[in-house]
Amino acid sequence: MAPGAPALLLLSLLSLPGLPPRATGCPAACRCYSATVECGALRLRLVPPGIPPGTQTLFLQDNSIARLEPGTLAPLASLRRLYLHNNSLRALEPGAFRAQSRLLELALTGNRLRGLRVGAFAGLAQLRVLYLAGNQLVQLLDFTFLHLQRLQELHLQENSIELLEDQALAGLSSLALLDLSRNQLGTISQEALQPLASLQVLRLTENPWRCDCALHWLGTWIKEGGQRLLSSRDKKITCAEPPRLALQSLLEVSGSSLICIPPSVHVEPLEVTANLGEDLRVACQASGYPQPLVTWRKVAQPREGPPQAQAQPEGGVPGPGGPGASDTGSGMLFLTNITLAHAGKYECEASNAGGAARLPFQLLVNLSQQLLLAPAPPRAGGPVSHEPLPKAGGMAFRALGLATQTAIATAIALLALTALLLATMICRRRRRRKKAPGPPGEGALFVNDYSDGPCTFAQLEELRDERGHEMFVIDRSKPLFAEGPAEAAEGAAPGIAQGLPLQPPAAYEIRC
Repeated sequence: MAPGAPALLLLSLLSLPGLPPRATGCPAACRCYSATVECGALRLRLVPPGIPPGTQTLFLQDNSIARLEPGTLAPLASLRRLYLHNNSLRALEPGAFRAQSRLLELALTGNRLRGLRVGAFAGLAQLRVLYLAGNQLVQLLDFTFLHLQRLQELHLQENSIELLEDQALAGLSSLALLDLSRNQLGTISQEALQPLASLQVLRLTENPWRCDCALHWLGTWIKEGGQRLLSSRDKKITCAEPPRLALQSLLEVSGSSLICIPPSVHVEPLEVTANLGEDLRVACQASGYPQPLVTWRKVAQPREGPPQAQAQPEGGVPGPGGPGASDTGSGMLFLTNITLAHAGKYECEASNAGGAARLPFQLLVNLSQQLLLAPAPPRAGGPVSHEPLPKAGGMAFRALGLATQTAIATAIALLALTALLLATMICRRRRRRKKAPGPPGEGALFVNDYSDGPCTFAQLEELRDERGHEMFVIDRSKPLFAEGPAEAAEGAAPGIAQGLPLQPPAAYEIRC
């Protein structure tokens, strides 16, 4: 064989039309041909790396993929069809398909999706068909499909959808087919279907419909023109409630039988006084048909004086009227670690298709004695709080119960009375000490020696603060005249009144 013949033979074999060229860049264990990649039933837990960027159809069905990692699909901007059915997806992160602006068909059937976040389908501007059947969806929130303006088919059958909010289907102006069969829908509002201007097929069968006043519009709509959207099978909308209408077709029930009972609310007691730091549970019992939805909220209080900061109660959710606690559906108001910010007026509201009922509830908070004491002065160099102290006439004090206010006033009065008694006792003790005779020599007064003869008492008093070498002693405990006050006054020297204006006139013994 001539040199180079094996190489020419190999090139000739590769050029044969019956042998397709080996694909480059194909993930391991996957099959790649043309612009299609098949990776189904490979027990994959993640989207495999190495998928060619020019792929237009990607099969990832029948695997165990539980999450679409951020950026996983970003290189696949040319995708037209993506099949992810029968995997283990539990959630779709917002923006997971943002790079798939050309995607036409998305299959997510048979996963474990329990909810759809707003923005989960952002970027799918060209999507025509969306399969979400066979998941675990419980409710569809407002604006879930807002970015799917060209969507034509939406398959939501075989889920557990109980609630379809009024704006859940907003933006689906091109939708032609909507399948909501085999869910747990008890009612559906007319506003929910209003955005579906292009709807041609509607499937609502095999739901536990509650035939009351809220569903009156559906029966009327089907009879007047909506029946064109329903096949003969889809027109069999069967009532599950109330018991008197069970198993009857909605189209056969008269409008007068579709009734609702407005709710009534009961809260006992209507006023509660709680201590600081306690936990509180308040039950709101509501009755009516259909079963009312119960909501607790805190009523906003009007501001008094300059605006002050309001504390958020721990565990509380801000209600419509301001900071407070909110609880929806359970009928119970839970407050933990009660503070003064919890005090105020609450409102329990029960609503159903027949109307709404509200009942106020007042919560009073007992202040401990520590809060009544004045705060200690701040340390030198430490932060100084400029928060105003609560006033006795302010909203915080008025929020206390009458018994608490009376106890506070009584305690203040007792403290004042105790202080007065202590002051009186101190004054009496001082007076007794002044009247009691002192020890010997206590009344002795030392004065200078005068060379001009004996001194009067007044003259001696004038010299009491002078200093000298020789001293005379006046013993005031031995008066010379023991007579009454009148006689003592006559025997006193004339200058006594000028020298001691407050002392009674008296003469004392002077000795060296």
